[in-house]
Amino acid sequence: MPLPSAPQKTGASRKSRNEILIKGLTIALIGLIILVAPLIKPDSGIGQLLAQSYLVGWFALILGLAFIAQFLLGRRKKG
Repeated sequence: MPLPSAPQKTGASRKSRNEILIKGLTIALIGLIILVAPLIKPDSGIGQLLAQSYLVGWFALILGLAFIAQFLLGRRKKG
């Protein structure tokens, strides 16, 4: 009696990894926008508002980079 074969990787796992990459890129981009906007338009009201929320920008940037690192580590582990 033969042993059962190993489960095949489905497209669902690839799709979830791609979603992690998209989320990471989006969150990192939002963080960069929050951090750079006060430097581009310092006199506008939105620029002043974003200057006060620099901690949110750093948090978003670090979180986005963590998602990207998770994607890259999963891809490296697969290959």
